[in-house]
Amino acid sequence: MKRFLAVIDWINDQAGKIVSFLVVFMVGVMVYEVIARYVFDSPTAWAYETVTFLLATYSILGGAYVLRHQGHVNMDILYSRLSLRRRAILDLVTSALFFLLCAVLMWKGIDWAMRSIRLAETTTSTFAAPVYPIKAMIPLGTFLLLIQGLAKFIRDLMTAVTGVKPE
Repeated sequence: MKRFLAVIDWINDQAGKIVSFLVVFMVGVMVYEVIARYVFDSPTAWAYETVTFLLATYSILGGAYVLRHQGHVNMDILYSRLSLRRRAILDLVTSALFFLLCAVLMWKGIDWAMRSIRLAETTTSTFAAPVYPIKAMIPLGTFLLLIQGLAKFIRDLMTAVTGVKPE
């Protein structure tokens, strides 16, 4: 079980590291756009959409990394006052909502991505960028989030049973 959890953690750590480089690329695109627009009076048609797509990819694929490192928002006023075992039990109860959300997001994400591919959907701007690569990130990001949620669920279950947080 430890190995299984370690593999999931490793996958999402690597995904998080990879998508973190998108921020650097986004900054580069925006710097290029600002210089092109204000120094050379030659704005681009692609910079805004490129940054929007990169930010969407960063957000979608980064969610599992944030879950892995417990960076999502908690109700600390209540949560911090609970014992370790009770926190784990509360997390197990709220996991039902999490898995339901992931199921809907996966189902609709696949539907949106397949429809976008089938229609060869593009943006309405003059750049007319294809939309399907971004929509395809939704099921991928949801899958990463789902497996990290499963790892968290297993750890919470172990904590609820033993009263000790697994390593």
